[in-house]
Amino acid sequence: MSKEKSRIGGLKELAALFLRLGFTAFGGPAAHIAMMEDEVVVRRRWMSREHFLDLVGATNLIPGPNSTEMAIHVGFHRAGWKGLLVAGVCFILPASLITLGFAWFYVQYGQVPQVAPFLFGIKPAVLAIIIAAVWRLGQSAAKSWQLAVIGLVVAGLAMSGVNEVLAILTGGIIGMAWLLLMDKWKRTGGQKGSGLILTTLCALSLQMPRRTLALVAENAATIAGAISLAKLGLIFLKIGSVLFGSGYVLIAYLDGELVQGLGWLTRQQLLDAIAIGQFTPGPVLSTATFIGYVIQGGLGALVATAGIFLPSFIFVVLLNPLVPKLRKSRISARFLHAVNVSAVGLMAAVLLMLGSQVLLEWKAGIIFVPSAAMTLFWRKVGSGWIIAGGALLGYLLLLI
Repeated sequence: MSKEKSRIGGLKELAALFLRLGFTAFGGPAAHIAMMEDEVVVRRRWMSREHFLDLVGATNLIPGPNSTEMAIHVGFHRAGWKGLLVAGVCFILPASLITLGFAWFYVQYGQVPQVAPFLFGIKPAVLAIIIAAVWRLGQSAAKSWQLAVIGLVVAGLAMSGVNEVLAILTGGIIGMAWLLLMDKWKRTGGQKGSGLILTTLCALSLQMPRRTLALVAENAATIAGAISLAKLGLIFLKIGSVLFGSGYVLIAYLDGELVQGLGWLTRQQLLDAIAIGQFTPGPVLSTATFIGYVIQGGLGALVATAGIFLPSFIFVVLLNPLVPKLRKSRISARFLHAVNVSAVGLMAAVLLMLGSQVLLEWKAGIIFVPSAAMTLFWRKVGSGWIIAGGALLGYLLLLI
């Protein structure tokens, strides 16, 4: 009986945490993962930072929304199958419900509610949360100067426009090769030539093709005829199964399928849907809820949301048991080391790119500086409070 109570208590704790994160996780996958790291690794110590990094690195190599898949991973690690479902659904639910409310408002009144004053303050607060996570995860991932260099190279690739998945895969493969060669030379006592190998590997990474993932969605069958829930669900199931990369990639898929292919949406409706996904908390794929409602009402919203997120649960079930096994092999362990630091490099690139867009005026700086100080030096303040404080302060500053 006590074990059953303990399991129920664990599920309740998972539900409470991921519902709260679902309501407060603004700023995209890097920010969401930063908030999860703070809650799961730092505050609750449910898993080691190394295992968390392993999951982040592995998640970056499969389709689907990274932050949602990390929530599912944490639930699976904490409470098995039930935890997987509870954590995943609770993280997705708040964004979907908020998006559903916006979709109803949009259909009724033909416009999107104005929330820009609050978003102004949220963005600098999100930057502060990402900084703290990059700092902590970077210390764990960059265990040697070689790994630090790999992370910097991947950050540079991402900032130069290389696809996120290709950048992290490049870092993993080239980093693994470099680390294995260095291991071999250390065993044989040879140290010469490491600089030449570094130069060669970096040059190879910059020469790799940038578009190797485009052909995944090319062979899908064309869906024609009247709008139906089954067809709507299949479209979003396909998108959830092959979607790599950022929200901009999602726009391309949706435009090709729903605007140009079937004519179910106008391009303006698609842009409004993406805008809603950008300024609501949680995963940006909650855009599917908005589009489903616009096309087929409440049932359409439910089917589209289930379709786009279902593959993430399946991918995590398949991937989660493999990650600890990869650590047991010297070769795959080196690959994980390189992928982990590459994932931190991607987060650092996102941080720099967001910072260049957000910190353009003094009002944003006023929010950013105390938020960064609290995330780095005063960890008793949860990320949710920092987000809420940033939103309120941003609203007040815009009144000046």
